[in-house]
Amino acid sequence: MAEKTDYVVIDSGKTSLRDLYTKEDWMAIWMGFLLLLVGLVIFFGNPPEKMQEKLDGYNATLKAEAAKAPFKTIAWNNASAAKKSMRGRDSALGKQIQNFLNAPSGWSSNPLDALYRSPATAEALNAEAKGSFDQAKAAEESALALATASETAAAAAGFQDSTLNATAEKDIKAWLAAKDKASKAKAKATNKPFNRIPYLIGLAAILGAFFGLGKAIMGQSFGKFFVGFFFVFFIAVLAYMAETQSLMKHWGFGFPLWAIVFGMLISNTVGTPKWVLPAVSTEFFIKTGLVLLGAEILFNKILAIGKPGIFVAWICTPITLVLTYWFGQQIVKMESKTLNITISADMSVCGVSAAIATAAACRAKKEELTLAIGLSMVFTAICMVAQPAFAKLVGMPEILAGAWMGSTIDSTGAVAAAGAFYGDKALYVAATIKMIQNVLIGVTAFCVAVYWCAKVDCTPDQKVSWWEVWYRFPKFVVGFIIASIVFSILDQNLGKDVSTVLLDQGTLRGFTRIAREWFFALAFTSIGLETNFKEFKPYFKGGKPFTLYICGQSFQLGLTLLVAYIMFYLIFPEITAAI
Repeated sequence: MAEKTDYVVIDSGKTSLRDLYTKEDWMAIWMGFLLLLVGLVIFFGNPPEKMQEKLDGYNATLKAEAAKAPFKTIAWNNASAAKKSMRGRDSALGKQIQNFLNAPSGWSSNPLDALYRSPATAEALNAEAKGSFDQAKAAEESALALATASETAAAAAGFQDSTLNATAEKDIKAWLAAKDKASKAKAKATNKPFNRIPYLIGLAAILGAFFGLGKAIMGQSFGKFFVGFFFVFFIAVLAYMAETQSLMKHWGFGFPLWAIVFGMLISNTVGTPKWVLPAVSTEFFIKTGLVLLGAEILFNKILAIGKPGIFVAWICTPITLVLTYWFGQQIVKMESKTLNITISADMSVCGVSAAIATAAACRAKKEELTLAIGLSMVFTAICMVAQPAFAKLVGMPEILAGAWMGSTIDSTGAVAAAGAFYGDKALYVAATIKMIQNVLIGVTAFCVAVYWCAKVDCTPDQKVSWWEVWYRFPKFVVGFIIASIVFSILDQNLGKDVSTVLLDQGTLRGFTRIAREWFFALAFTSIGLETNFKEFKPYFKGGKPFTLYICGQSFQLGLTLLVAYIMFYLIFPEITAAI
């Protein structure tokens, strides 16, 4: 039977059929699979009206326009935009699901603005933004007229005049930029009233019942969990509200950091109420979320960026992990090997997700896991702002900047934000490389489990027991891997267009990804609620965790930048040119 101690995971005894519904790792897999199945049924059962017919029409236009002109024409761009606007999550049912799952909205000075917006407030916001929208719309129309005239002139010359073609291409790009500005201005001028409170109460009840049922199947009390869950959920909501505050959002202080901070403030002042403790389930929440994360790792997207992206993610990451662990043991002289490897994995692989899996594999203490995550949150916020700023300062190419940020910034959300700040190509490359890097979560957990059995916890005369490796190996990683394989096969068989509409822009972005972020918020809240500041004192001795993280991150930044430049610009320049 599994038992809870100060360790992240203790798993003893051989696996039996009973383990498949009484152990937390396995229950997380079944619950994650259930959500993925529900998402597939919902969105594949409600595709956009005449989806295939419209996709065929857009593709025909794209093909015809590409054959007609040596540049992307206005008609080509309109067809491309229309095709991208087809999203499974935009159906009536999809929007209703998002109403339940959406986090609190953004706000500046009044926290209640994140939960409620009156009709009068919405109208005032729209009136305030109307002038900017009208101006942006007029600029878009003017740019479109100019682009149309330039394209017509190029067409009259049979697209044989290079000067006219270049002028048309330049004017079309200017129109697209004006169109993008008008779209953003429109969003600010079309605010709608909302009341998130009833949806959040409903979501709390649904998630409480969902995880409570899992607890009940494992033999724990449904009622005690359900009652305490509302408190945990409330703190998670506060964490989301802190993240969406305009200043905090600008600096990249996300909900994971706030969830831990708020939880620790409670646990170290008034103390976590006893009736809440049954719902403080860090591992259960995070493991279920990681199974959902596996479905987002699609092989086609990994291969789309080609060999240079794979080299950057799969060469730099293990080198940094191994050298950081060695540095911590031989140079910094860290007393705790489990803290050392957990910080190393958190920093080098992909942040919190890797830290959770690694901590489970080496049986790190929960205080060590919390410390590693805390360091990761702080440095992620710093890197999210500093790296794109540095890249702009030195004039770094978008693709190089994206590869650098994607492999070195820990959080997926922070990677996307940093990439988007630098440019569209940087965003694409950064997000794809982070996805490639996420594949290493399972590999890292397995390797750490093997190493700990062979070198750390075993005596010199003992042989590696593969059963012991299996006991240590976090079973939820099996669910992560299976979800990735199944959804990758589904993605490939559906075809790129249908997969984008129903899988990526439906099941994943419209349902499971939003749910996963809530699960992570609940997990980070639970970490804070069960952590005592006094427990950290031994680990801060001599500032060794900070030294390890700073030195390891500095090495990773330099190595990744060097390898990314070599791969994208010296060895595979043809792939870079095609991005």
